[in-house]
Amino acid sequence: MTENELKILAQQLSNPEGEVGKDVAKMMNETNISMTKETIKAMLLTDNEKVLELGHGNAGHLSYLLDFAEDINYTGLEISETMKSEAESINQKYLSQAKFQLYDGKKIPFEDETFDKIMTVNTIYFWESQVDFLNEIYRVLKEHGSFVLTFAKKDFMKNLPFTADFKLYNYEDIELLISQTNFKRMIKSEKEELITSKSGELVKREYNVLTIKK
Repeated sequence: MTENELKILAQQLSNPEGEVGKDVAKMMNETNISMTKETIKAMLLTDNEKVLELGHGNAGHLSYLLDFAEDINYTGLEISETMKSEAESINQKYLSQAKFQLYDGKKIPFEDETFDKIMTVNTIYFWESQVDFLNEIYRVLKEHGSFVLTFAKKDFMKNLPFTADFKLYNYEDIELLISQTNFKRMIKSEKEELITSKSGELVKREYNVLTIKK
């Protein structure tokens, strides 16, 4: 890929737009599905819980999430209008218990202590003010609620050709961020998987699934 093509891909990964954005989102859903499923499992969902996902993409994983318990109430927040409409289109039969809406990526538009569980996968690279945003997540999380944060490790991400402008993390970086927030404790789970690179080679992706508690 040319330098300009890589730049366009990076922009689409952070904020998918138009038909190209839909294709990128489909690719992201397929590439990240193992990470997403591990995140959903880590939430330990129970009946009647309210769940918030930050940066849901096309939400091709929603049916998997809703199968974990009865009467889950799901809300997805996105900065991308394309992803909001694509998620609604893909998940039409679930819209009685799921809703998608836009936000600015900084302020979460809900009252304090609204959600039992919150999740996000591979979005932290794009957060503008990490500590402030983590405290926003804390604010809308119910007492004893949990936030599951999943991201690929810096040592893997730094070798990808399109991540030059991403903010990359290892566990120690997140630990430092969390220490500056209102969150009290964090449980770390280290994962790895083999994925196919754009050149067709199998590569090992290492990632963290962090359960962060009030």
